[in-house]
Amino acid sequence: MQSEIDSDSEESSRTQTQVFHPAFNSPDGDIVLSAKDGNTFFRIHTFVLKTASSWFRTMLSLPQGQSPSGDVNVIFMEEDEDTLELLLRMISGLPLIPIDHYDVIDKVLFAAEKYDMPGPMSIMRLLVMTPPLLNEPFRLYTVSCRYGWDHEASVASTQTLTHHLHDPEVRSRLGRLSTDALLKLFSLHHSRKEALRDRLNRPPFVASDYSANCGNCHSPIDYHTWRELKYRMIQEIEVRPLGDTILDKGLSEWPEAKACWLAKCPNRVCSRSLYDQEPTIRIIRGVHRGTPSIDMIHDAWKLTNAFSARILADFLGPPRVADVVAA
Repeated sequence: MQSEIDSDSEESSRTQTQVFHPAFNSPDGDIVLSAKDGNTFFRIHTFVLKTASSWFRTMLSLPQGQSPSGDVNVIFMEEDEDTLELLLRMISGLPLIPIDHYDVIDKVLFAAEKYDMPGPMSIMRLLVMTPPLLNEPFRLYTVSCRYGWDHEASVASTQTLTHHLHDPEVRSRLGRLSTDALLKLFSLHHSRKEALRDRLNRPPFVASDYSANCGNCHSPIDYHTWRELKYRMIQEIEVRPLGDTILDKGLSEWPEAKACWLAKCPNRVCSRSLYDQEPTIRIIRGVHRGTPSIDMIHDAWKLTNAFSARILADFLGPPRVADVVAA
């Protein structure tokens, strides 16, 4: 008898000490969720949870035991108070709290994925494309690749082109990426440099080992100023693969660029300018627009994988009719 009184007393004491979140304390709520720390409780309708989450829909379809005192059952969650509040606000149609840090985004996305809540997932997908979250390209790229958001990953990868992947500060951010996502990013940065190098060695540009005579006086011409400018452009796009610094100031302010535009035929009688600055810059701008993007890298990988799979299937599969007939 005494143990029953003590049990009832403990249950009553626990109920009285429950602190409900003010936004989730509706008296007609028929289920209570407890945050990880156990200090904050959220009273909500099962209909809301069932509608927003297939995980809760499945769980709440099972027979539920009643608490000894007849109170509403409490489900103890693994999420902290802030994460749980954000998640419940999203599925309840309540005003959202501003989110400006990816640590919060990661927690909400992890919980939304775990409980199969597509609504909060879609809200997070829209949110990461707004400042200040949009201004963190490596975190955006990591999240986008993890959840298969192709458009967002493409935007983020373009923004990473203002950074050098071997910079110590940048390398620490790459540890969150999967191997596939990391390789694609390195491939994007490297391919832009190689594409520029290859294009600058083809007409109408002069190749590095090219030698010729002046078209006016036929004197031998050394294109060393162009080689030095080309080398500087390759160096610059390796450090900043976006290439904007080449176009904005590089081709007009670099010492190598100035020397190139001032280069003339060594024959003083001729002194013909070797390069036309404006047409050359215009062509280089066109080259820059044609450098690879992450979408091009992704498509190339898919084609390569499909081709490799076809070859492997042909090698391991049964012989084709044509092969048998030929034999």
